[in-house]
Amino acid sequence: MNTYSPELPAGSSLGKSYEYGVDLNLASALAPLWQAVRRILNVNPQMTPITMDAASYDDKGSPNADVSAWSWVLTFNVWVNRNTSTGLLPPELLALQQRYGDAKGNAAIIEARWYHKPADGSKPDPREAFQGTATVGITRVNTGADGANEQWQVTLTGKGYATRIDNPFDGWADSTDVPEIVSISPAGQSAGEQVTIAGANFVGATGVTVGGETAQFIVVSSSTIVAVIPAAAAGDAPVVVTGVAGASDPATYTVA
Repeated sequence: MNTYSPELPAGSSLGKSYEYGVDLNLASALAPLWQAVRRILNVNPQMTPITMDAASYDDKGSPNADVSAWSWVLTFNVWVNRNTSTGLLPPELLALQQRYGDAKGNAAIIEARWYHKPADGSKPDPREAFQGTATVGITRVNTGADGANEQWQVTLTGKGYATRIDNPFDGWADSTDVPEIVSISPAGQSAGEQVTIAGANFVGATGVTVGGETAQFIVVSSSTIVAVIPAAAAGDAPVVVTGVAGASDPATYTVA
């Protein structure tokens, strides 16, 4: 006799609608530079089986189909923030904007990944994560005359299949930890060239300076930042990363 119990296994916790993340690759497939989409909501990955007929006389007229592939679409909304000095979008929204409207061919596609991202510090589902390449559609919402905050609805339509990957989420940043720089490479870069800053507590970083000059940067992970040497930086140019909890100690660097 099979009896039913509504009790869940010990340690179970009800998931929340906001426990999902989306990253975009701002570089190439061979040397990816993943950036989380910030201020995101309504994340909805849809994966649909593509089937082919496999019916035979043995099915006595009933349908019988095998799954041969999967198509996918990822939709989400995002609040649109812009730099008040330049008018530019954050890197992840700029990447979407550049692939929309007049882009064609490979210039119109982007690599994305989406994954379970628990909010309470519990372990993310290691299997609930996918990655694929897609075309980009953007619809502007909140278009009324009431002055509502700007928002986009983004539709990523898969080109080919999505691959199940290891969940890349490694936890939320602790705002009480000050950024720490361990190394900067390669040495001797010139203005306009990129450097990789390795260290700790980088998630949520609010600024990077090189020789006191503001640098453009992308937080790749809690331990890696990619920054561009500012045009005005030269010679001995200490690097400082600033976060919510404060600024790192200056790290020695010489600009060529």
